Amino acid sequence: MIENFGCEAIGQIEVERAVGEIRAGRPILLLDGRDRAFVLGVEALEDANVESLDTLAGGAAHLALSPARLRRLGVARDGAGFVTLPSIDVARVMTLALDPQARLDAPVTLAPPLYESALRLLRLAHVLPAALIIAANDMERRALVTAQASDVDAFRHERERRLRIVSRAPVPLEGAPNSEFVLFRGGEGLRDQVAIVIGQPDPEAPVTVRLHSACLTGDLFGSLKCDCGDQLRRAVRFMAENGGGVLLYLDQEGRGNGLSNKIHAYSLQFQGFDTFEADEILGFEEDGRTFAFAGEMLKQLGVSQVRLMTNNPAKIRALEAAGLVVASDHRIVGRRNDHNIRYLAAKRDRAGHLLDEN
Repeated sequence: MIENFGCEAIGQIEVERAVGEIRAGRPILLLDGRDRAFVLGVEALEDANVESLDTLAGGAAHLALSPARLRRLGVARDGAGFVTLPSIDVARVMTLALDPQARLDAPVTLAPPLYESALRLLRLAHVLPAALIIAANDMERRALVTAQASDVDAFRHERERRLRIVSRAPVPLEGAPNSEFVLFRGGEGLRDQVAIVIGQPDPEAPVTVRLHSACLTGDLFGSLKCDCGDQLRRAVRFMAENGGGVLLYLDQEGRGNGLSNKIHAYSLQFQGFDTFEADEILGFEEDGRTFAFAGEMLKQLGVSQVRLMTNNPAKIRALEAAGLVVASDHRIVGRRNDHNIRYLAAKRDRAGHLLDEN
C-alpha cells in the first residue's frame, strides 16, 4: 500500500522512521548514491553495543562532528569533519563530542555529503549532533531502517510545504477569554504548531502578531533563567486589551535544538558559559530555528500585514521573506533578575536582539 503515496511521500516516511530510530538509540542505514553507511548518534553508545560495532567497523569507524563543535575543538572548518577511530572508545568519543575543554587528538578530514546528511538527521531527531558512521556494503542492510540522504536534506522544506490546519476550537484563557486554538500539522520536524487567535483581529488591517518558540522551563514552570514566560503572558494580555491578535506557539524548544540539548546547555551555563557558547560546545550554531513556516501559518489564517511583537530581527526578516508586510515591530520584555541578566545581554550582544543597554 505504501507505493500509493508517491515517491516524495515515501522518502518522507523513511526519514520519519529514521528519526524515530535515532531517538531510540538504534542505528539506521543512510544511502547517498553508491555511498552507504550505518549511522548512530553517539549518545546511544554503551558498553553493550561497542564490541559488535567495533567488529563491524574493522578499525575504520568515523566520528562526524559539526563545524560548531570543531571550532570548540580548535579547528575552523566551513563544513562538517570527521576523525577516524581505530577502535570505538566510548570515553574518547564522548570527550570529543561533548567535553567543553577537549581538543582534537587526531587529524580531521572534510566530511563527504553523506556525513553532512547524517548530522542533519541527528538534528532533526533532537539528539547531540555527533555521529558514529561505519561504511556499509550492499549486503549489510541487516533489516535496519533505511533513508536516502537527499530525503533527509529535503525534509524540512517538505514539512513546510505540507503545513495544514488539522483542528481548531475556542479555548478561553485567563485575561483573554475570547481565544481560539488552531492546530497546524507540519512546519518543523514531526511536531505540531499552534496558533492562538485572540479576540477578533481585523485581517484587512495590520494584525498584532507574536512568534513564540516553546520554552517548557520558562513558559510552564516560570524559570528565572530566561524571560520567555513573561513575554508569552504579556503578549496575550496586550492582544486581549488592544483589538486582538495572533500568537504562534512554535515547537522549537531550545532555539530549535530540543529539550534534552537545552538542558545540556543549561548545565554548561551553570559552569560559566553563556547561552551561545554552551550551544557551540554541544555542536550547534547560534540559532537552529526556522521561521519560514510561521509566515505560511499566518497566510492560512488570512493575515497578510502584521504588527510584530519581537526583539529578534531574524523574525522580522523571516516574515518579510515569506511575503508578509511587517507594518511595524514592537519590543516585548520580561522581568530581569540575577539569573537571566547575562542571558539577555548575550542575546543582545551576540545575536543582535533589540534590547536596551541596561
